[in-house]
Amino acid sequence: MDRFELEAVTVAGAPERVDIAVADGRIAAITPSSGGDGGLVTPLFADAHVHLDKTYTVDRLNGPVNGLFDAIALMEEDMRQWTVDDIRNRAGRALEAAYLNGVRVLRSHVDWPEPEAPIAWPVLNELKHEWRGRIELQLAALAPADLLPEGGERIAERVRRDKGVFGAFFYRNADLPSKVDVAFKLARRHDLALDFHVDEGLDIEADGFSEIIAATKRAGMSGRVLCGHGCSLSLHDDDRLTRTLAAGAEAGVALVALPTTNLYLQDRNGGRSPRRRGVAPVLEARKAGVEVLLGVDNCRDAFYPFGDYDPLAILRLAVLACHVDPRDWLDSITTKPAAQCGSPMAPVAVGQRADFIWFDAADLNDLVSRPNAERIVYRNGRKLGQGRQRRRPA
Repeated sequence: MDRFELEAVTVAGAPERVDIAVADGRIAAITPSSGGDGGLVTPLFADAHVHLDKTYTVDRLNGPVNGLFDAIALMEEDMRQWTVDDIRNRAGRALEAAYLNGVRVLRSHVDWPEPEAPIAWPVLNELKHEWRGRIELQLAALAPADLLPEGGERIAERVRRDKGVFGAFFYRNADLPSKVDVAFKLARRHDLALDFHVDEGLDIEADGFSEIIAATKRAGMSGRVLCGHGCSLSLHDDDRLTRTLAAGAEAGVALVALPTTNLYLQDRNGGRSPRRRGVAPVLEARKAGVEVLLGVDNCRDAFYPFGDYDPLAILRLAVLACHVDPRDWLDSITTKPAAQCGSPMAPVAVGQRADFIWFDAADLNDLVSRPNAERIVYRNGRKLGQGRQRRRPA
């Protein structure tokens, strides 16, 4: 295989520039450098919250989107025309985009409206196997909470068979505590991790997050539960929020914030400028000890009609929307979501595979400041995507 050296690069999180020697697909040496600015190196990316079944459908939707439930209705209508080829083509296109952007680990939710497996589930499982070694794809069932008491057992059996993750959508459901308990009982019975969409709205009374925290503690499932969205947390007063997040940290519940979809849909009302943005309070959550991730979520569908499966774009948005410092939050799109998905990210270190991303940037501040900074993704010591915004180095 090729042997080459990246000179005078900054490895994200390290204080000094180094030369990185690559041989036979692995990092052979990292030595201090006396050279000038040779660019920035980061780990590959990971994302624990996307929707490959819905992706790239925006151009065929029939109607405007004025909020979350409009988007749900439009996607339910579009699902009627889904076929195996349609899903495979759209999801394959998404995986290719993510791969070229430097994503190594991806968890996709799959809508599961009936006890029987939806058409997208086996298709995405096939893609999971086809993409192994390039993207580690993990699938999570996304069932309506009201389906769990009657249909949850069949869903959990299929998810276990395919080595997936069990999940549901909770938002002010009737008898919510019992439905949360059903999800946890099924997860324990079938030894499944859990991933929930929860409180995705601006109703201050919506507090499924607290129910999930309590159930996690009762079930002893610390580190195996991820909650996405948590929009209503943004409305809680400081005391209530502090108590909730402290309980979440103690129980070991992780939180993934989704800035694009939540900024696009929350407080959306027919042309009126939004006042309440609905992004989960990530700074307070991390300060409390909650494991916090950032995710791409929806891409070019009714929930968010833009995007390109680029976690870096999400970090850049979070700098503005959530006031995060990119130096402290790069792990929210790299090591933390990878670990959450059970595919830990190797560091940029001697002996490791030469899997990393080189950017034409001096540091993370420079990278966030220049969205068009050149990017080269290295996998096993080889460059990907020749000709896509590429300029240097070797």
